[in-house]
Amino acid sequence: MNKRAVFHLVAYMTLVIGLAMIGCAGISWLYDEPSNIRWSLIQSGLIAVVSAAGMGWFSRGDINLSRRDGFGVVTFGWFFATLFGSLPYIFSGVIPHPVSAMFETMSGFTTTGASVLSNLEEIPHSIHFWRALTHWFGGMGVLVLCVAILPFLGVGGMQIYRAEMPGPSKDRLTPRITTTAKLLWGVYALLTLIEAVLLKLAGMNWFDAFCHAFGTISTGGFSTYSASVGHFGTPVHIIIMVFMFLAGINFSLHYHALTGKPGHYFKDSEFRFYFFFLIGTTLFLTFNIWSHDWASFGRCLRDASFTATSIVTTTGFCTADFDQWPNASRLLLVLMMFVGGCAGSTSGGMKVMRVFIMFKKMVREMKLFMRPSSVIQMKLGGKPVEQEIVSHISAFFGIFVLIFALGSFVMTFFTPDLETAATSVIATLGNIGPGLNAVGATQNYAAIAPAGQGLLTFFMLLGRLELYTVLILFLPSFWKK
Repeated sequence: MNKRAVFHLVAYMTLVIGLAMIGCAGISWLYDEPSNIRWSLIQSGLIAVVSAAGMGWFSRGDINLSRRDGFGVVTFGWFFATLFGSLPYIFSGVIPHPVSAMFETMSGFTTTGASVLSNLEEIPHSIHFWRALTHWFGGMGVLVLCVAILPFLGVGGMQIYRAEMPGPSKDRLTPRITTTAKLLWGVYALLTLIEAVLLKLAGMNWFDAFCHAFGTISTGGFSTYSASVGHFGTPVHIIIMVFMFLAGINFSLHYHALTGKPGHYFKDSEFRFYFFFLIGTTLFLTFNIWSHDWASFGRCLRDASFTATSIVTTTGFCTADFDQWPNASRLLLVLMMFVGGCAGSTSGGMKVMRVFIMFKKMVREMKLFMRPSSVIQMKLGGKPVEQEIVSHISAFFGIFVLIFALGSFVMTFFTPDLETAATSVIATLGNIGPGLNAVGATQNYAAIAPAGQGLLTFFMLLGRLELYTVLILFLPSFWKK
């Protein structure tokens, strides 16, 4: 690994994080918060900026990244972002324990939405805004933002883009990767702005509107209220549900729609699977909770559709305590946590494309079992799927499930029951946020010991960077020249 080039680019990411923290001090001034809150953000930002300057100075030189270097930039970049990003929580006293502060920060940047904070109404506005901003940066990727604003990256930008963008395929909207990054961030910012305006028209103040827009488009789930989105009325629920659905779609399809090609949505087989899967799970949840006299049919439909969208897109916003729903609905929600949204979206989970291809692979294997001599080609959207991609996805599935199983076993030492242990792992590995029981929709992760929080923090990073980007750093061959 080219350590000099890697840490030179990590310095730029650290600089962006530092400047953002200093900017959040303006929110503190706007709301006339105590000076210690304002200075906690300024000090944190200055530490990050000075560290970035030092790192950039000692690693200066030509940048020429290999694919392996790209993985190093992304993994170390996210680690440093979390390390420096946790300082405002620690300095302000909002989260004094360093491990818990890093847990909250990693949860923000990875758009997981799992939290150790209670009584959110008592948190200073500036800390809330920084918390929401970590979501927004992490949704599309801080390093992809650096690729967009630093055109000198050249070929190295493609290595970063491949390592940070989620999904088995990395769509390039234009031949130049910097232009692609700018277009994706442009679509991302436009959707955020539109949602914020609509939420303001629905009755939110501008602060809550932008914080929840940041959490929706990034599929993060941090709210400014302990009751999450349940604090607001039905119009807000509908707006957020629509934009969660949009955030779970491949952003390249949004770009095509904005350029006058909306037909690309239903031409895309992954989108069709995502759309009908969401409708099917919503209907099941609605009738299941309605049959158990949960509430009126209209209320059941509203809560089921919002919860299904929130879980499938891995946003984690809540309008109802789904932990009180029938067991069939609770189990279905856990299974949905594995699926996630579309490739190229801001969602977590395994991604719809991988699940769809694995389903087609299982059908193909059963057909081959009946007719071993037949030749059956797997297709996606009418195009053949390369065997290399199928093998890669199969390995991804195996590693994902293995980490989930081992992680659940280890977490039984830090949680009160097996349900909490297992769902805390999939909720962090899949970047969802809420799980069941002690980490359910109305609970948080504060009761888990720091060692357990540290492990879950690692799972969040694994899930956001889709396993391989992080795991290859543990291979001795990665560090050889």
